[in-house]
Amino acid sequence: MAIAIRSNSQISYPIPSAGAFTAMLAVRETAPTGAPKPRLLDRVREAIRARHYSRRTEKAYVHWIRRYIFFHGKRHPAEMGAPEVTAFLTSLAVHDKVAASTQNQALSALLFLYREVLGVELPWLDDVVRAKRPQCLPVVLTRDEVRAVLQRLDGVSRLMALLLYGAGLRLLECCHLRVKDIDFATNQIVIRDGKGRKDRVTMLPAAVKAALIAHLERARATPSRPPARRRLGRATRRAPAQVPERRPGVGLAVGLPGHALLRGASHRAASPSPPP
Repeated sequence: MAIAIRSNSQISYPIPSAGAFTAMLAVRETAPTGAPKPRLLDRVREAIRARHYSRRTEKAYVHWIRRYIFFHGKRHPAEMGAPEVTAFLTSLAVHDKVAASTQNQALSALLFLYREVLGVELPWLDDVVRAKRPQCLPVVLTRDEVRAVLQRLDGVSRLMALLLYGAGLRLLECCHLRVKDIDFATNQIVIRDGKGRKDRVTMLPAAVKAALIAHLERARATPSRPPARRRLGRATRRAPAQVPERRPGVGLAVGLPGHALLRGASHRAASPSPPP
């Protein structure tokens, strides 16, 4: 069908029929695209954090899973199984000469990947070449040797060594120790968020009590620092960004060597005295 318009020249415009016009206006809706699937290592991190594992465990598991993937030419773990896991663990023991505990850690990471993330139950790995566990006798210092070591320490290093030896603290537990966790009245120390995310109570050694009280008194006499720095040890990722102002009965944290409050008498003498 066409419409003719009379003018000096004959011009005709084609007009589509009703069916063709409807076909021209038809719009096809595409299926909605779903959210992209999270990557494998992101799924591993989410599974670890959902089970409240420590950050160190998360870092170690992600490292071993990434190393396992690169060992097999970036193949997806869902396409692999027990033979590939056996080959990887055997290579760690034979070629990399890793310790038995390191090989067991890699095995734990891969078992977590397949069981908890991919939902695959691996069979018992019989063909894995196990790393040899060395037969080492523990080295135990005598009291005189311990006394000789402690006598060569001073300052905060000595306080921390006395706490490690006398209270049985782990290194990170000592670094995370806060003043509010030390009870001088009952001679107890409360360990917060220790190994396995558990709290426990241990004794405060009598040999460090007087030195620790004197250190806290010196720390209180120094000019106050910003609240975010009032903690024992360096802040970790799990430590809050800020802490509330301390109450009058709570002193400053003990700190680590290198802290401005703990660099020795010469550095403290050079610091300006607090205003009256």
